[in-house]
Amino acid sequence: MPLSPDDFYTHAIAAADDERRLPLSRMTGWDISPFEADGLQVSQLRPPVVPEPPRHGEDPTDCSSCRRRDEGIWLNDRWRLTRVTGVGVPLALMLHPRDHHDLEDLDDDLAAEVGVLSTHLARHVRALPHISRCHVYRIGDGGAHLHIWFFARPEGQAQLFGSWLVVWDDLLPEYPSALAEADAAHVADALVTSYGGWRGSTSG
Repeated sequence: MPLSPDDFYTHAIAAADDERRLPLSRMTGWDISPFEADGLQVSQLRPPVVPEPPRHGEDPTDCSSCRRRDEGIWLNDRWRLTRVTGVGVPLALMLHPRDHHDLEDLDDDLAAEVGVLSTHLARHVRALPHISRCHVYRIGDGGAHLHIWFFARPEGQAQLFGSWLVVWDDLLPEYPSALAEADAAHVADALVTSYGGWRGSTSG
């Protein structure tokens, strides 16, 4: 059985210093880390908060994703794709079910479709010029309505490899919006061809 919230905190804090700061992780020593370990400090580990505060959209009647169920750069009867603006990587897209679902309550047909759609999207993002990888993320702590992220990792930027990409994305200057919009339109058109559905607004 997993540790209770209090037991997990006790277990973790035993490795911390007198200020409840854990040692720097191995990740900070990787050559892809956006931070130099010298002078870097871990935040104090705070005690657990139980019950956890509700995520946005726990109540479907107050869900912003549900209110935008007909918006996206690509749609079909069950899914919609949007472009995330203001990012530092060349392209960030987000896949949402049009109806209110989280990952754990998808039926088997929708769950299978997530896998197939994600594969098509990763292929189309990867096929863009000067894109070496498509990173795919589902986290789910901020919003109750399922949303899956697709990040285009730019070619040749070795520090942007791996799990630090989302942090680098937040540090980099905003990528030119017109270029990202054109690439998003290309991915949406490719998805219509390979999977079906229809094109929506290029701004998504």
